[in-house]
Amino acid sequence: MLDLRHFFKGLSRKSGGIFTGLNMKNRKHDYFKKIILAFIDAIFMLISLFFAYYFSRNAFPETFDPTILAWFIGNVIIGILIFRIAGLYSVIFSSVSIVDALRLFIASASILFFNIIYVAIIGRDKIGFTTCAVYTAFIFVFAGMTRFYKRIAITCHFLVARSRKQKKRAMIVGAGKAGATLIAEMQSSDKSGYIPVCIIDDDVDKIGNTIGGIKVVGTTYEIKKFAKKYDVDEIHVTMPSIDKSRLSKIITRCNDAGCPVKILPGLYQLADGQVSVSNMREVDIQDLLGRDPVTVDINAIIGYIEDKVVLVTGGGGSIGSELCRQIASHNPKKLIILDIYENNAYDIEQELKRKHHDLNLLTLIASVRDIGKIKSVFETYRPEIVFHAAAHKHVPLMETSPNEAVKNNVFGTFNVARFADQYGVETFVQISTDKAVNPTNVMGATKRICEMIIQAFGRHSKTKFVAVRFGNVLGSNGSVIPLFKKQIKEGGPVTVTHKDIIRYFMTIPEAVSLVLQAGAYAKGGQIFVLDMGEPVRIYDLAYNLIKLSGYTPNVDIKIECTGLRPGEKLFEERLMDEEGMQKTPNGLINIAQPLKFDEASFWTTLNELYEAAYSETDRMKYLLRDIVPTYKIDERK
Repeated sequence: MLDLRHFFKGLSRKSGGIFTGLNMKNRKHDYFKKIILAFIDAIFMLISLFFAYYFSRNAFPETFDPTILAWFIGNVIIGILIFRIAGLYSVIFSSVSIVDALRLFIASASILFFNIIYVAIIGRDKIGFTTCAVYTAFIFVFAGMTRFYKRIAITCHFLVARSRKQKKRAMIVGAGKAGATLIAEMQSSDKSGYIPVCIIDDDVDKIGNTIGGIKVVGTTYEIKKFAKKYDVDEIHVTMPSIDKSRLSKIITRCNDAGCPVKILPGLYQLADGQVSVSNMREVDIQDLLGRDPVTVDINAIIGYIEDKVVLVTGGGGSIGSELCRQIASHNPKKLIILDIYENNAYDIEQELKRKHHDLNLLTLIASVRDIGKIKSVFETYRPEIVFHAAAHKHVPLMETSPNEAVKNNVFGTFNVARFADQYGVETFVQISTDKAVNPTNVMGATKRICEMIIQAFGRHSKTKFVAVRFGNVLGSNGSVIPLFKKQIKEGGPVTVTHKDIIRYFMTIPEAVSLVLQAGAYAKGGQIFVLDMGEPVRIYDLAYNLIKLSGYTPNVDIKIECTGLRPGEKLFEERLMDEEGMQKTPNGLINIAQPLKFDEASFWTTLNELYEAAYSETDRMKYLLRDIVPTYKIDERK
């Protein structure tokens, strides 16, 4: 009796199994699957022998004499042995390749050779060469079907799908669980719009393996090569746990391949934790920054926010809404959203209600310029923590409407700060900007006055008044990124004011988490300065965004330099010459030493500024310079 356990000993290979996708945890399980395949082969061989005899002689054998019986039994035994020697029990179903098909062909040829020898010596009259040839053809087809069935099914599915609707050829970067899930969805749904054609992974041990019949062809260093070889239309990066530095490098290689790129968000960003085509998002420029994740002291933040009434002005804006999101996660007693724009306020309100069912949330529509309304808010709800994010921030627009910038930014801030002091707020955090440093525009000048207001209140109030100064945030309303994306979508050109203009960038969640951290460090009168990392050239931002969109810069889509806008400068500064720098426990947060100024004169001048703003004077810029001597007026119209 043939010992099948000994027969299959040592026959194990990484590529596939009779049940593709199962994790072969132990050798016995592997043996069992291969025994089943051998049994299936034996059945198919016997069936093939009967049909071969019938097709060659137009009849089944009426009796089995010793010659025919030996032929039947010998073919089954010899056939399985030849399959085993050829390695066909290490190649199972969806993991087959062209080399494996060649093995099957050689094994079939060997079986034919055995039959020719047998018939020539013993059974020529009773069996015949024609019967042997037909049998070999049958066994080649049947054995191929058992090993290639899934690949055949997938190919047929793709052909049918493509006949109905042309699908995009997708390269999958990442051969882990996320990649496998995405491939399965693409293959099972005609609505996915994609056909996976190859897989990339940096684990060299996975190269040559298959997932759903799709082969792992190489590493991320070979993305460009295989994108061309497989005629890839789009690249999908399915590596949700990868660090940002490595992700940035991989995206750059995908970008060099000249294909549009989509990326799976980190698992913590997935609303339901599930991987699907619908979760794939376009690559943002922030994915190319390769910044280390911002870390904060969560306990310190919770310590001053938990069980407190928190007011966020401008709560519907880019910064304000993210402040609300993160504050809501730190168990405030009550969160009050205040914004003049009802649509923005409504959107963040609905989002927070969906995500935080137990959150005590109040949304108020009001302007920080309305003294009576702001007083009523503080008197009625008695906020203990205030984040003041309400402001006009668009540089070019404020150049043509300086009075409105003063009314909203300067005196809106004064109103909120005044009542925060009067009603005993514990901590007041003003959102400032690096444009307040040696400003060249109205917006920057007004934000510098806001900092001075905070410093003045901070010197005398029991409330801890502080300001947090940072640069541009990626994706905020009115920033260059949404503008560039819109211009790319419209076919260009992408407009950059100057080829050498640079800016500091940080993501909105990163900036806000540091703002919350700065609030924990507040003592009163401080100006916190966030470390924004290395500055980025705006021209490079435009160039990379065009490439990420699958176009060639200055070929498919032009980049045009339009000249600096009024109030715009080539680079922003984080500190004035007179300011020093003091460290905090968080390396990304520093404290600028406050500049001394005459408070009595400041309040007097501020009163004059108020009267001038509401008299609609056209000398507003010069009045601003009286208060902020470092303000350089741009005389361009």
